[in-house]
Amino acid sequence: QLVESGGGLVQPGGSLRLSCAASGFTLDAYAIGWFRQAPGKEREGVSCISSGGSTNYADSVKGRFTISRDNAKNTVYLQMNSLKPEDTAVYYCAGDLYYSGLNSYEYDFWGQGTQVTVSS
Repeated sequence: QLVESGGGLVQPGGSLRLSCAASGFTLDAYAIGWFRQAPGKEREGVSCISSGGSTNYADSVKGRFTISRDNAKNTVYLQMNSLKPEDTAVYYCAGDLYYSGLNSYEYDFWGQGTQVTVSS
């Protein structure tokens, strides 16, 4: 099971750090992706990190978001800086043993999501 936390309401230009914690298993062998879905829109890939630490980002968040993993804490983080209103969405983390990319259909298991709202 994956559990996301850290969402909330933030003003434009602000920052949030999302966490994706694993329960009942260790994350270190898995690639983890972050995805988001805004109302009326399809789910989109935001960032991912492989078991070896390689990272990938959507163009819309490059330079603003940073993904990292702390295997000792069994957690993957998404640091989000310079947030914009268009970043408003429910953010999900997902895991897969073999795939590491931004295609949501390839991921095997998902968290329940955390709401991020960027508004003044």
